[in-house]
Amino acid sequence: MREVVIASSVRTPVGRAFKGGLRATRPDEMAAVAIRGALARIPQLDPKEIEDVIFGCAMPEAEQGMNVARIASLRAGLPVECSAMTINRFCSSGLQSIAMAADRIRAGGADVILAGGVESMTMIPMGGNKVSANPWLVENYPDAYLSMGLTAERLAQRFNITREQADEFSLRSHKNAIAAIAAGKFNDELV
Repeated sequence: MREVVIASSVRTPVGRAFKGGLRATRPDEMAAVAIRGALARIPQLDPKEIEDVIFGCAMPEAEQGMNVARIASLRAGLPVECSAMTINRFCSSGLQSIAMAADRIRAGGADVILAGGVESMTMIPMGGNKVSANPWLVENYPDAYLSMGLTAERLAQRFNITREQADEFSLRSHKNAIAAIAAGKFNDELV
């Protein structure tokens, strides 16, 4: 097995959905900015060496549909010969794309892959623009469409996580993020 390294890592800022400064920014454009930003940090890499682009997207439709990885890679200026795919594993889509890229490189299937995630919760609402559940699944296996909220409730029950513990964790996480922003800890990764 080959060693895998992450040569560059960037992200775009997080905005306030529906109200923030990024609300009118297309997700494919944000992804293109991230691609260009990641590549700018490794000037010794010729973009022609990138064999594939793998992006995760929880709701791959509308402005982030039509293989958003391909659209963003072309918008970022990658060669048309560079293939791209968009994968979906809902909340873990971006992380899954990185894992898939690493596995492929480790197995010798590629040398250079650009991987990440893209999502606009403003342009594509939770659940997508038009939910069209399969009638058979709704009747026979409704949990196939279980929402994140209900999943969280089931997990809390299974692992004995109280509401107070969840709220405490959430508050601590937000306070840590605010302190990190104030201390400039995210400055180097934002594009």
